[in-house]
Amino acid sequence: MSLFDTLKSALGGSLGQAAVEALPGIVERVLPGGLQGLLNQLQNSGYAAQVNSWLGRGPNAPITTEDLRKVLDNEQVRQIADKLGIPTDQVLAVLAKVLPAAVDQHSPDGTLRTPGT
Repeated sequence: MSLFDTLKSALGGSLGQAAVEALPGIVERVLPGGLQGLLNQLQNSGYAAQVNSWLGRGPNAPITTEDLRKVLDNEQVRQIADKLGIPTDQVLAVLAKVLPAAVDQHSPDGTLRTPGT
């Protein structure tokens, strides 16, 4: 399944397991510091409670497209869109939907695992 197909399935309304599994690798390719870098940006921008809920046990706090817009600049959004082959106006919706579950899945002991580990 291509990255576009993975994200397209997430956009379609059902949060696919493939999208959750693929997100860290996607972010790793386009953002400095990869997924950990994105989490640091979120924490430094006032979203530490959300990030901590994803890393910890218990329910994952949601994050909105507006929250992500405050953290990611236009160039970062464009790069993610280019890598995925999706319109820039859909990137934040995909991230808001997939990011909490992806971080949760990739941090079973509270520490984020990097892609490939």
